[in-house]
Amino acid sequence: MTIRKITLFVSALLAATFAMAQTNGSNSPYSRYGFGLLNDRYSARTTDMAGTGLGSRSGAALNVLNPASYSAIDSLTFLFDAGLTLQNNYLTEGSLKVNARNTSLDYITVGFRLRPRLGFSLGLLPYSTVGYDFSRKSTMQSQAGEVTQTNAYKGDGGLHVAYAGIGWEPLRGLSVGANFGYLWGDIDHSVTSSFSDATISTLRRQYSASLHTYKADFGLQYVQAIGKKHTLTLGLSYSLGHDINRKAFFYDLKSVGNRFVGDTIGAAKAFALPTSFGAGLSWTWNRSLTLSLDYNLQKWADVRMPELSVGADGRYIYNVSKGQLLDRSRFSAGVEYIANEEGLRWRDHVRYRAGFSYASPYVRVNGQDGPKSYIISAGVGLPVNTNYSNRCIVNLGVQYEHVAPSAKTLLKEDYIRFTIGISFNERWFAKWKAQ
Repeated sequence: MTIRKITLFVSALLAATFAMAQTNGSNSPYSRYGFGLLNDRYSARTTDMAGTGLGSRSGAALNVLNPASYSAIDSLTFLFDAGLTLQNNYLTEGSLKVNARNTSLDYITVGFRLRPRLGFSLGLLPYSTVGYDFSRKSTMQSQAGEVTQTNAYKGDGGLHVAYAGIGWEPLRGLSVGANFGYLWGDIDHSVTSSFSDATISTLRRQYSASLHTYKADFGLQYVQAIGKKHTLTLGLSYSLGHDINRKAFFYDLKSVGNRFVGDTIGAAKAFALPTSFGAGLSWTWNRSLTLSLDYNLQKWADVRMPELSVGADGRYIYNVSKGQLLDRSRFSAGVEYIANEEGLRWRDHVRYRAGFSYASPYVRVNGQDGPKSYIISAGVGLPVNTNYSNRCIVNLGVQYEHVAPSAKTLLKEDYIRFTIGISFNERWFAKWKAQ
């Protein structure tokens, strides 16, 4: 690998870090809860298959969902994958309908082989997003008459992961792997109450946290050939749950002149990451048709989160407790078809994908279970050329998500997402032969 290419990749990584910090890709009031909206878009290929991929294994594409897959990377190949999403969000509550748009850089990853049966990958991934800005009005009676109160809700931030991973095949057909990452990000929520009566002070409640911790994910894959044309791959994953030794802060403020003053309450060791388990099965026929099924369980009910309450003396208490969130189950299925990987025609190399997923809620909203998620997706991988020494795939996809609340009174959301991914597969490590 040349110095110039290393410099280009480092520059792209730094640019991606800045871009992820500036765009959160969310306009959902549901991102007020927990860590916000969880992100399952780790590559254009898995997104086109509705997030399915624990059993997927290829030497020509990165699969961050299961680090054991890195052991399949070709010896001469340097893989580079990056993607972004253009999103329309349709929010419906009773007769009120709102349309919001977002654009976000989703991920940037690279991978290459260190030695036979030993692959390496690193990159930047999203973990969660927080982003909303809305208000509600109500009326109340005072000595001066009827007063209108406006509550403005605003949130911003999100969490990201920078990781390095390795995949090793110690026995033919059996691979293990691990991703070790650094998770970081800021989460801010505020509620500002203003009044039509200017004699009443504006009130603000603000919740802030800055998180920094490690993240460890492990994977296993077992490949079994059945005859000459059929292959089954079993994929397993495990993510280590642990407490995060960071404080959460609550600010109880009111306006005095042109500034806000008030009390600050801190809660120590206020957060945690959940333990997660996953299993997937992938069946491939003739290196052409692949069908995949995944299941993932995240143990959010065991996670520590800060909670605001009021004491007997009427003062706020900011404590940390478990049981505020719900265990999250996610089922997904995906299919990919390519006519002929070794074909000479361009259309032989086009990849067609589709998928479906269902996810149960991990948050509670006003004491009720949060919304369920249903996703259908489709996409294509379009090769730029069929030159095996320098292959580039442009991945285009569309995804529809319906966010269904558990109660009719809660907000409904519908998303239409357009994803664009660029996957470079270059033979950077090939040696030139003298003529």
